[in-house]
Amino acid sequence: MEPGLGGLDGSTGLEPPPKEKTAWESEKFQAVEEACKWRDLDKLRKLAESEGGFLADELRQQAWPILLGLGPDVPTPADSWNELPRHQDEDQVQLDVDRAFVYYPKDQTSTQLEIQKAQLSSLIISILRTYPYLHYFQGYHDISQVLLLVLPARLLPTALARLSILRIRDFMLPKLDPAIAQLRLIPDILRGADPKLYRHLSGTEPFFALSGTLTMYAHDITTLGEISRLFDVLLAREPVFSVYMFATIVISRRAELFEVEEDEPEMLHSILSKLPKPLDLDRLIAEAVSLMERHPPEGLRAWKGISSASVLKTARDVNACCMQTLEDGERWFGQQSREILWQRRMRAARGLVWKHRRPMGMAGLAVLVGLVAMLARRETGMGVTGWLAAILARWVR
Repeated sequence: MEPGLGGLDGSTGLEPPPKEKTAWESEKFQAVEEACKWRDLDKLRKLAESEGGFLADELRQQAWPILLGLGPDVPTPADSWNELPRHQDEDQVQLDVDRAFVYYPKDQTSTQLEIQKAQLSSLIISILRTYPYLHYFQGYHDISQVLLLVLPARLLPTALARLSILRIRDFMLPKLDPAIAQLRLIPDILRGADPKLYRHLSGTEPFFALSGTLTMYAHDITTLGEISRLFDVLLAREPVFSVYMFATIVISRRAELFEVEEDEPEMLHSILSKLPKPLDLDRLIAEAVSLMERHPPEGLRAWKGISSASVLKTARDVNACCMQTLEDGERWFGQQSREILWQRRMRAARGLVWKHRRPMGMAGLAVLVGLVAMLARRETGMGVTGWLAAILARWVR
């Protein structure tokens, strides 16, 4: 194994000795290796969905980079990021890294733990300094930790950069609006798949799924084996699959949820915000695949509200996503950032218009609405609220 980032081995170093493979495991090992050899994304996806996923880290070290679009020759990472300007979110990174490696790997000495934390901190900061437009979010360290414990060190910066910019970009924008928009798909999925459960949860906002979907479940699943197996399919499938995965988990708990009255949304939210234990991942993955086939995202009402620059749409085709460049991702990042600004200005403008609707009368209101639509699209130092305040001052004098 190659030396890891910061001098640490890329493996945990604490794994039990390999046991003899069964005939089924040997056959699947061979199938994964063959798919990796030919970089067969469709075959890798089917293998990731099937029982056990990629089975072992030695196979994941071959398969995950391919699924993330890494070429066969990845250059050795340089330390030049150390010389780049400090990123605004580095203090929060350190706070989160200090809380990392709580559940796995097991039986580390304090020295080993500190070395791994330093490695994780360097990995995250190298991404943020190299791509300073990205915004760190709490839970990003959980995702990064999984990659760090599985992949060879020389692949980590490139793998995490592509994951960040092309697969979880929606969560690294200035605001979490696109992440919330993703959650709005869950009620639509439930409406089609289980109308009775949908009605039962209709008073509960889908924010219960934020931690799971935001962190690719890495914050909520506490064993390395389980989260690595889930990453197999999350990397092999398109990003929207993560949303279907959570909807499947909700449906799997319908009996438990019906024990709580629908007029107790706080209790329902409390139940749904924690993943059930144990998780039958193979069964849940198979059901999520079926759920997505029966109720594809294009048929959901909330899908229309998803930005065309969202990863849910730009990475809808995993094969195409593997061919995308980081420059493509930066361009979509800019588009989404502008959309967020415009949407927030429009919400502020609508609120201001509604507040002053009586003094203006209907005719004045119609004119002002037109001005709002025009001005909200303009970049001005005053901002839309300042423009509206100036206009309203004229109307109400």
